[in-house]
Parts: sequence; C-alpha cells; structure tokens
Amino acid sequence: MTIRHANAEWHGTLKEGSGRLSLGSGVFEGAYSFPSRFEDGPGTNPEELIAAAHAGCFSMALTFILGSAGHTAETIRTTARVHLGATEAGPTITRIDLETEASVPGLDAAAFVAHAETAKATCLVSRALAVSDIRLSARLTAAA
Repeated sequence: MTIRHANAEWHGTLKEGSGRLSLGSGVFEGAYSFPSRFEDGPGTNPEELIAAAHAGCFSMALTFILGSAGHTAETIRTTARVHLGATEAGPTITRIDLETEASVPGLDAAAFVAHAETAKATCLVSRALAVSDIRLSARLTAAA
C-alpha cells in the first residue's frame, strides 16, 4: 500500500512560537502558528490541511461512484469546513461540513444526492475522520 508523509517543525512556545508544515511531495510548504490555528492569523494550520484532504478525497470518491453508475461529471466542486471547538478534552474537531455541487448530464437531483451520500460514507478521509460529525450538503448544477 502507498505511504504518504508530511513534515512539521516547531520553534518556541505554543503561543509565541511558530512552525512550518511541508508535504512530502514538495508541492506545499507553509507557516503555521497559534494565531493561524486558533485565531485569524496568517498562515495555515492542521485543520485547513485536513479540510483540503477531505474535499479532495470526497470529490475523487464521488467521481468514482458516479462513473461506476455510468455517469461522468463535467465538474465537481467540494468545500470542506472543519470546525474546531472547545470540549472538556480541550480543542477538538467537532464537525466537518462537506458542501459539493456538480454538473452531471443525465442525472437527477435525488440520484446525485444518493451518490454523494455514498461518497461521504466511503471516502478514505471520511472513514479516517469518522469520530467527527460529518455533514453533507449536495447540490446538482445545470450542465454547462
């Protein structure tokens, strides 16, 4: 099986320190800090990277499921919103909202939503994050 990796480096204290995150493929490297994670400071954060991974994985899973049912999407656009909240255990990913819309010629809205629900349930990242409440909003757009 394929193994993917990323690296993180941190310097200093939690609130005043900073770090860098990089993907093993080399296509992304970015700064992160307490303000970028828990406030609105510049830089990225682990939750944003989880959101990107989830949106990408879900879109690919939906593409596969649609293709298996004989449909080819012209476009699929997915946004993942990772909610970071406070719990008794401390900061926690409390919910993930997936919003997807697609243009799929010959497919009705009800069938699209059913395929999107299947993608949500079977996407590798959804399964890895199953401890979180993952909510889906799926909308079919008109073919271009």
